Amino acid sequence: MDQLNPLTQFFKAIEKDQRISITHIGIFAALLQFRTAAGYVNPIKAYRHEIMKIAKISGPVTYHRCIRDLNDYGYINYLPKRNRNQKSIIYFTV
Repeated sequence: MDQLNPLTQFFKAIEKDQRISITHIGIFAALLQFRTAAGYVNPIKAYRHEIMKIAKISGPVTYHRCIRDLNDYGYINYLPKRNRNQKSIIYFTV
């Protein structure tokens, strides 16, 4: 049941947050799935295309907008890498 704890905490946190859309939820769930596959590490290191594939998002603009929103709203700490050959770092705060 501990695996569901971050998702449960996220849903409690967004309950009254009108800024969060289904796309934000999809990306957060994809990040959690990626984290699970990586052995529950915090932070995770991932390329954009890895998370987009899990979240079923095809538009990089949508992905970047939503992941920046999640960062700005305090649900994650996103440290993007400008070099395409380096993975971005994502810390879970919720």
